[in-house]
Amino acid sequence: MRRFFQNKNFTAGFVLSAVVVLAAAASLLWTPYDPNRMSALERLEGPSLRHPLGTDQYGRDTLSRILAGAVNSILVGLVTVAIGLLLGVALGLLAAYGGKAADEAIMRLADLLFGFPAVLTAILITSILGPSMVNAMLAIGIFYIPVFARLTRAVARVVWEKEFIAAARASGIGELAIVRRHVLPNILSPLLIQGTIQFAVAILAEAGLSYLGLGTQPPHASWGRMLNEAQTFLDTSPWMAVFPGLAIAWAVLGFNLLGDGLRDVLDPKMARIR
Repeated sequence: MRRFFQNKNFTAGFVLSAVVVLAAAASLLWTPYDPNRMSALERLEGPSLRHPLGTDQYGRDTLSRILAGAVNSILVGLVTVAIGLLLGVALGLLAAYGGKAADEAIMRLADLLFGFPAVLTAILITSILGPSMVNAMLAIGIFYIPVFARLTRAVARVVWEKEFIAAARASGIGELAIVRRHVLPNILSPLLIQGTIQFAVAILAEAGLSYLGLGTQPPHASWGRMLNEAQTFLDTSPWMAVFPGLAIAWAVLGFNLLGDGLRDVLDPKMARIR
């Protein structure tokens, strides 16, 4: 751990990300107010001791909704990265060791999916299946599958050429056992780095979909949805947009820095290049 925290990017990213995770965890147990509690008498109040980040057009406490929105952001990141990892790693390994036909088919499918930007793909899927947080997670997760598949294929092929793999094969160990015992443990580092970076992208993508009305639906709190609702009141109540925007920027910056720090520590070659 000392080696990790000697890296400035990792330390900064860890601190920023930990704040987001702790805020999400705390909101499961306590928030200053019910995030969905409305009060006509308190609508559009500025930051004060009673409401540190102000209230929105329905009198809901902005701080409480930001804390509740952190749960959705963390959940989206975890689910989408899990979908991409599980299916992407399986397809990547199949492409690496399943023969030329499997390799060509999987890589051409990945190229096809890469032809569409992540948000555009998510908009298409949520438009077909309907707007909801579950469909948004599914859409983002599907886009992540070729990301992890291509990475897995590339690093697995490098590992497969190593001498210890040849030694394992010579000792009579089966191909599947070699992949499980020797290949997978040696490709975890790049997958962990990529997963951390994609976690940040997932938070941003969910915020974008919610802003467009295709992600988390009311009355549930979402940072992107809060930005959408705030745009009408930018002149009179700018805090409605400033604080959710800062929350998104904080989370994305934190997980990006965490991923950069992991790359510096776990991939010394990349650290020297940078």
